[in-house]
Amino acid sequence: MGADLREAQQAELDARYGTVHHDPHPPQAAESAVFLIAYERSNGQPLGCGGLRRLDTSTAEIKRVYVLPYARGSGVATAILAALEARARQMGFAVLTAEAGSAQPDGHRFYENGGYKVVPNFGPYITAAGSTCYSKTIGAALPL
Repeated sequence: MGADLREAQQAELDARYGTVHHDPHPPQAAESAVFLIAYERSNGQPLGCGGLRRLDTSTAEIKRVYVLPYARGSGVATAILAALEARARQMGFAVLTAEAGSAQPDGHRFYENGGYKVVPNFGPYITAAGSTCYSKTIGAALPL
C-alpha cells in the first residue's frame, strides 16, 4: 500500500518538475526511521503517507508526505505530520527538518503552517536550486 502511494507521489512530482531527477538524495531503506500510512476509517483505503529519515542521533528529516488528491484539505496531511512528530519524540529526536522544492508551493505552506522555520539548505540540498529547507525543534534529545 505504501508503494502505491509512493508511486502516485513520484508521478505527481515528475509532472510538476517535468523530470524524474528532482530529488538530489532520495531516501534509502537503511536511512528510514519510520514510514506511516493514513487510512480511511470507513473502508480502510490508504489516503496518505509520510516518513522520517534519520540524519543523526538527534535529527530526522521528514520525507515523502503525500495525500491522494481527493483527500487533500481534509486534515490527513496534518494528522500524518503530527504522528511523525510524536513518533520522532518517542525515538528521541529533538529536531525535525524538511525540504520543499520550487514546484511545491503547497509543501512550503504546509511546513510553515506546521511551525517549521526556513533554515539554510542542508545536506544534499545545499546546491539544489529551488530547494527551501525547514526545521522545527520538537524536544530535547534523549540520552543514548
